[in-house]
Amino acid sequence: MRVKREIAADLVRNLLEEKGTPRSYALQQTDVLVEAELRGHPSHGLQRLPRILQRIGNGLIDPSTQGKSHWRTPSFLKVDGLRGLGPVVALQACTMLSERASSTGVAVAGIRNSNHLGMLAYYVEHLAKDGIIGIALSSSEALVHPYGGTTPLLGTNPLAIAVPTADRPLVVDLATSVVSMGKIHHHAANGCAIPKGWARDSDGEMTTDAAAAMNGSIAPFGDAKGYALGLALELLVASIAESSTAPDVRGTLDADAICNKGDVLIAIDAGKQPDLLACFSTYLDRIRKSRPAERTRPVTVPGDGTWSRRQQALCDGIEIPGRLWDELNALSRSNEALVKGHAQ
Repeated sequence: MRVKREIAADLVRNLLEEKGTPRSYALQQTDVLVEAELRGHPSHGLQRLPRILQRIGNGLIDPSTQGKSHWRTPSFLKVDGLRGLGPVVALQACTMLSERASSTGVAVAGIRNSNHLGMLAYYVEHLAKDGIIGIALSSSEALVHPYGGTTPLLGTNPLAIAVPTADRPLVVDLATSVVSMGKIHHHAANGCAIPKGWARDSDGEMTTDAAAAMNGSIAPFGDAKGYALGLALELLVASIAESSTAPDVRGTLDADAICNKGDVLIAIDAGKQPDLLACFSTYLDRIRKSRPAERTRPVTVPGDGTWSRRQQALCDGIEIPGRLWDELNALSRSNEALVKGHAQ
């Protein structure tokens, strides 16, 4: 089924507010979830909401806090999220980093004791809007097996980078695993098989069964290269955020444990040079116009597909499984008018 962005956002916001989330914080969490849907990343979209609501109800998320932070050095921000909503804590850190980087050139935040951020691209784009280069890193539970191994010992350890240009920023957002665990959950929830090579089951055997993969391990992308990068990011985040390493991390995929993963945000003010930004835009357009390997598939740069899907979804609505839409509506006490007449 397809649902207009505004209707989906109203439902998400209402559900968060019913759990005691202040309006401004509910809007921030809502925007992160709905943006993921618009961009074609449902694994980081509305399917995350029931767990967020459970975690609030179980006292594992305090929806009323931005966390507390202090500048340990002129350019290093130490953040205790105080169990706040991930987007609320991270966006507050982004604002502080952007302001500080304008004078220090580079500013870094290490965030602990927060909750799942969702799509990392959201935060680096937030920085890029101010003409700031943004880098975001995050850790997770042990979900990925080492190259040549079968036991989950690393997180998916995503990385996002946004570099401003004269037009849209270049945005890269990827996990160091072949796929996110959220995407495997999405396949399992919809009864779909996963591609061969994505994951192993709990016995260490390759599987295409999404439910079996949820209890097994995900492969690192690019074999040894993805494994090496993922492991380096694992230790980098734990060092800066003073957070746990993957085997001891809990709280991003359950509603029972305090979230103890780490997040790192980096803001770099390169001086907002108009000529250089224009040069970047020209360079990216040159790549797009280069000769494709297949005539029917033009060359793109990272972020083009996401932008195109977002524009289409704004016109046509967000495609949401009927089961999930019904589940969300059943959770709300005040949404009957939203349920009927608005889903197309």
